[in-house]
Order: sequence, then structure tokens, then C-alpha cells
Amino acid sequence: MTRPALQPVIVGAGPAGIRAAQTLAAHGVRPIVIDEAARAGGQIYRRPPAHFKRTPRTLYGTEAARATAVHAAIDGVQDRIDHRPDSLVWNVQDHRLDVLHGPTQTTRTVPYGQLIVATGATDRVLPVPGWTLPGVYTLGGAQVALKFQGCAIGSRVVFAGTGPLLYLVAYQYAKAGVEVAAVLDTARFGDQLAAVPAMLRQPAVFAKGVYYVAWLRAHGVAMHNGVRLVRMQGDQRVRSVVWAEGGHERSLDCDAVGFGYALRSETQLADLLGCRFTFAPMHRAHLPERDAAGRSSVPGVYLAGDGAGIMGADAAEWAGELAALTLLADHGVTVDAQRANGLQQKLEKLMGFRAGLERAFPFPDDWAAQAPDDLVVCRCENVTAGELRRAVADSGADEMNRLKALTRVGMGRCQGRMCGVAAAEILAQATGQPVQQVGRFRGQAPIKPIPIHLVHAADKEVAA
Repeated sequence: MTRPALQPVIVGAGPAGIRAAQTLAAHGVRPIVIDEAARAGGQIYRRPPAHFKRTPRTLYGTEAARATAVHAAIDGVQDRIDHRPDSLVWNVQDHRLDVLHGPTQTTRTVPYGQLIVATGATDRVLPVPGWTLPGVYTLGGAQVALKFQGCAIGSRVVFAGTGPLLYLVAYQYAKAGVEVAAVLDTARFGDQLAAVPAMLRQPAVFAKGVYYVAWLRAHGVAMHNGVRLVRMQGDQRVRSVVWAEGGHERSLDCDAVGFGYALRSETQLADLLGCRFTFAPMHRAHLPERDAAGRSSVPGVYLAGDGAGIMGADAAEWAGELAALTLLADHGVTVDAQRANGLQQKLEKLMGFRAGLERAFPFPDDWAAQAPDDLVVCRCENVTAGELRRAVADSGADEMNRLKALTRVGMGRCQGRMCGVAAAEILAQATGQPVQQVGRFRGQAPIKPIPIHLVHAADKEVAA
């Protein structure tokens, strides 16, 4: 059977990218799969180096079977895909990706005819005084240390913030034998009770969350709800955490902290591709638009997984398969339409559960009002909340990129991935606007830091 000329590239080898690759391969199409990690699996199913002798049950707990299935899926198609690990897509233009290959520190361009963007998510951070101290990590960073490096971030750890990841990481650390001193959740217990009917739409997922909390309580981990993080204290490294609860400040000694407020989508590549963005209230973020089948606003570009909206690993797998089926159908390949419709229905059904999670773990929208002027918001450029507020007062700045030009917030190595959420909240609070009105940082190349001489080399290659 003759296949149409297809030249698909998948960016990201997490659950969405893996299922997309598997689906394309099953239809006789050989995609290029580009991923930053050395081994496919994504953050949630991150695989340690091959010489680590740890069982899936030890690494992934209750998700061991799912992780193993995802890993088997990508391993099973290695001879039918062009898998390029340790590779960072740092720019895109004219249907060509600029890719940095890590071990050799070389850059090359990869042309594509069709593109599936499965770039995943990263931690959503709201700074507190002391968050730049050594020993303070994001929840995702703490999880990477445990899964990939086989080590803990400390011997007595406090986990703080809100969201399902808070309890999962605390559970994983406690199961690994680390002393978890406390879990500090900004969400109130009443919020979580109110969300139960919606979360019961996915009973298996809900049951896992209940199990994590129950296990932590049964093993003596202190659990606090409805708190407000005040500061992290220490000199050479973090030594304690201070929080407000019930009108009083409390503190707890520790030697490490993992904190975060759920996740945020990695959207820089979609931005460089010219995808149209819109504000998604449930995610409290500007996200690239996609239709129910995974098509973006740019012809030939498809979006899948958490990079287009945080929906979780199960949804990422379904969305990755669906995006691949849509790509194939759009280019004349016969696919199982019933399967595609079923995947759409599963994703739509999950929206109610996702709304329940937001109800259970609401964004602390009073954070900006509580942030002191001397709080460092952008640690790359050492920009404080007070400097952001003064820029608003002195110049009338009311949009994110104007604020960036005036203060350098978001101009450092992270390019706003860590500080963008907090800067938007500060700007909205200072101007009295809803956060959706202040806009977002425009994506710029390089998406992530690369050696400057490689930018010049890439320019010469394009010119040639």
C-alpha cells in the first residue's frame, strides 16, 4: 500500500509523544522523535540510567504498570522511528527545527512536514522569601532527584504548596525512607471535600490520591491545610520553614524544602510556531488553541499532552494517539475513526474531573497581595516584587512585555519559565486588572540557554 509523503517530527518523548510515535509507526510512517532526556518516558515516567538496578515498583509505586507499558511502547518501535535523545529544540522557522545535541554540543537543523508538539509541563512557582536558599527545590526537581539520580534532596524534608503532585512527591519520599517533616497545603480541607463529587468521575485516580494522603497520615507525617507560606529561613542553606495557619505563625526545622503550585504548560515552542493563544481560566494561563482532535491554529502543527493544558498522564497518552491519528487522516491515511472518536470522548469526559482538581487545589490568588516588596521574583535578574510595582507606578506599565522591557524580569536563563506566573500575578495586582488582561511573555529563541557560538553556526547553516 502506497503511503502519502509524510515527514512527521514529534517533539517530546513523554506519554503523549510516545503514543504518537507508536501510532504513526503502526500505520507505516517513520517519525523523528526529538527529546531532551537521555531515555524516553517524560517527567512522570522518567527512566533512570540503565545501570541503576531499581525495580519499576520502587521507582513508580502504584504507577509501575502504566510506566512499564509506556516504556515498552517506545522500546517496541525503536526500529521504526528515528529517536533522537539528549536533543533540545531551541528554535523553529520555515519548517525547520534548530536542535542542540547535548553530548556533542552541536546544533543542526531538522526539517519537518508535520509537527506534533508534546513538550509537557514544568513546575508552577510562586516565590516566598528565602526560596533562593540552597536546599529549596521545586516539587518536580525533588522528584527528578529521587527517580533519576537515586537520591533525596535532604534528610528531613518539608513539602509545601498545593496540587496532586504535592502529595505524590511526599509519598514517594516517605516510601523511600526519607523523613518527611510535614506537608503544608495552601488549599483548605473544605475545598477538597467540595471537589469530591467531580473527582469521583475518575474513581481510580481519586482513590490513588486518597491512598497517598491516608498512607502519609498513617505513617505519622504532619499534614496542614489552609496554610500560607511566610518564609524559608537559613544562612548557608534552608534550616526551617515558617507558615501562617489559623491566624498564627508556626515554624518547623528542616534541611530541604520541595514546593510548587501544581504545573504549568511548556508553550514556548508553540509560540515560536505562531500558534494562536487564548486564556484558559481553568488553567489560569494563556495556552495555544487546539481543536478536539489536536489541531493547532497552524496547518500541519498538532498539540498533545500537558504542553497544551495540564490534564495528566492518562490524558496525555490519549491526546498523543489522537493527534497522530488526526495527522494521518488529514494527509489521506485511513485510520480507525471509531477509535479517534472514542479518544475524543475520553478526553472530554476528563474535563469534569480536571475542574474538580482545580476546586480541590485552588490557585492562591491572594499570593500577590501578600508578597513583600523585597521578595525576589526573578532570581536570574534579581528583580523584586517592589521593582515590578514601582515600574507600574512610574511608567504605567500594564502588560507583561512592557514590564519585561522596563525591569528585565524574565530576561535571564529561565526566560520566564520560573518567574512568569509570579510576575503576571504581581502586575495584575498592581494594576487592578484580572490576570488574563496583563498578557504573557512572548516566546523567543533560544527557548533554553545554548552556547552562543552555536547560534552563529546555525545561522551559517541556514544561510548555506
